[in-house]
Amino acid sequence: MKILVVEDELKTGKYLKQGLMEAGFVVDLARDGEDGLHCALTEAYDLAILDVMLPGIDGWQVLQGIRRAGKEMPVLFLTARDDVDDRVKGLELGADDYLLKPFAFSELLARVRTLLRRGGKAKEPDLLRAADLELDLLRRRAARSGKRIDLTSKEFALLELLLRRQGEVLPRSLIASQVWDMNFDSDTNVIEVAIRRLRAKVDDGFEPKLIHTIRGMGYVLETTA
Repeated sequence: MKILVVEDELKTGKYLKQGLMEAGFVVDLARDGEDGLHCALTEAYDLAILDVMLPGIDGWQVLQGIRRAGKEMPVLFLTARDDVDDRVKGLELGADDYLLKPFAFSELLARVRTLLRRGGKAKEPDLLRAADLELDLLRRRAARSGKRIDLTSKEFALLELLLRRQGEVLPRSLIASQVWDMNFDSDTNVIEVAIRRLRAKVDDGFEPKLIHTIRGMGYVLETTA
């Protein structure tokens, strides 16, 4: 699942992104209101985490823009502003939850998962499929032909990315940024190794083969080569 974090405090933003990625989510981080709103309106997210006090436009305005555009993804406000009026304002504007700073990451993660369970089925499928391969996003489980596939957190994130964009050739640079949160380094073979291990789990012993290498371009998950 894909989460948008809009947070101008560098340390907090990095902490949130790293923690959510380690929990298996794909995360985009925006550092001001305009950037956050642009991301929210041009990309598909399962949930957004917004600070209230942001450079440019504030979190209230970002939320208003999201709701005016008809986007129904859950929104969690994460802020140091603890006035009751602020919490009421956020909820009235269409926020789904409100968490005060400083916060425990375990509580934030629990709230994120609760919001995804509450809103996921009405908005986006909890299950991604290709042929007889199934990826359960909420239970964090994968199976092919009913047989459980054990995946690491990175393998799960990689398979989720491939399934969400199945039929689309994904360059190594995109995979690196989305799954490993790093710039592409032509000297590393981390992506090739991860694809090889994922392919061994997903495709070995099964037909049709789903994960394909497009030489010189990247990788694609599709039912036909």
